[in-house]
Amino acid sequence: MTIHLRLDPIACDGHGICAELFLEGIELDEWGYPIVSTTPIQARHLEHARRAVFACPKVALSLVDDS
Repeated sequence: MTIHLRLDPIACDGHGICAELFLEGIELDEWGYPIVSTTPIQARHLEHARRAVFACPKVALSLVDDS
């Protein structure tokens, strides 16, 4: 199973909640918009990634299973 985060940059308003909840896979740029890691999410971080996806107020993040 290979799971990645996908960001819809048009939907994102740069609230930054995702980066607070998933430090291992998301960092913020200088304007506060997320930069999502392109590496697959490790099983031990999957719950943090799910919390970030569900907390996004603009539904700009999603989890994608590439397998």
